[in-house]
Amino acid sequence: MPHIMELMGKARVVIKDGRVVEVGKPEVEWCPLFDKLRGVQKMTPEEIRKNIEFRISDLGMFTDRRKLLGLDTYVAFGASEVMMSGLHRAFLDTTVTACDGAGTVISSNPALVQGIGGRMSGLIETEPITETIKGIRENGGVVFDPSGAAIDPVGGVRKAAKLGYKRIAVTIADGKTAKKLREIEAELGLDLIVIAVHVTGVSREDAEKILENSDIVISCASRHIRELAKPLVQVAVAIPLFALTQKGKELVIERAKDIERPILINTMELPVVPGEKQPRRLV
Repeated sequence: MPHIMELMGKARVVIKDGRVVEVGKPEVEWCPLFDKLRGVQKMTPEEIRKNIEFRISDLGMFTDRRKLLGLDTYVAFGASEVMMSGLHRAFLDTTVTACDGAGTVISSNPALVQGIGGRMSGLIETEPITETIKGIRENGGVVFDPSGAAIDPVGGVRKAAKLGYKRIAVTIADGKTAKKLREIEAELGLDLIVIAVHVTGVSREDAEKILENSDIVISCASRHIRELAKPLVQVAVAIPLFALTQKGKELVIERAKDIERPILINTMELPVVPGEKQPRRLV
């Protein structure tokens, strides 16, 4: 079974035996984040191949050489960075995220959460890699499905609850999963922070469901998320992070405490999404 990821404008990339074997066409022409960080002026299959090959060579993604610790913050307020600070400051008990070579992972180790997620894009499918799973376990993580590497946020949250955790951050990419997690939260008496990621291209209906059931959403290149979101807090304007609930807002503030650079705090009507700074084109 190959590994499948969607990245850089939701282009589908297939990796097998540590090699990129397929790169699809992106839905987005230009992303301000990749322009700023990697100098990518236009999303093309060639640029996308170069980017994923860099992740493979630099981090060992999708191989038995996967680096799980020591990863610097890629962006100031990404999903993994926010969760890392939440754990570090005891705002969260644990997290449920996805890792190449392991699938759904439960982790309370801030460094491991950042190592797993700092360069992670939309992981669609993966297969077990023994060394990766071993490394996660050695660093205090729990792999939900070591034999199949399933990506199952719902199953991961149930497992985390059985392990005794209550304040759990979990990443999701669709409204159906977010809604199901809210049902489980009520059923088990949990305190979930649902973080929506990889939302480029979601339908208006799914965007509504995501916003209704999430605490934080990374807007990616989603037109509908930008149009429908009514955030309490917004971080950045090009690829905004929206905190939608009070506890989402509080988690973002915990992250802000760890930012060493100056931060501007202001009050205004949100969202703020200047057209010239948005990905081209929003989908």
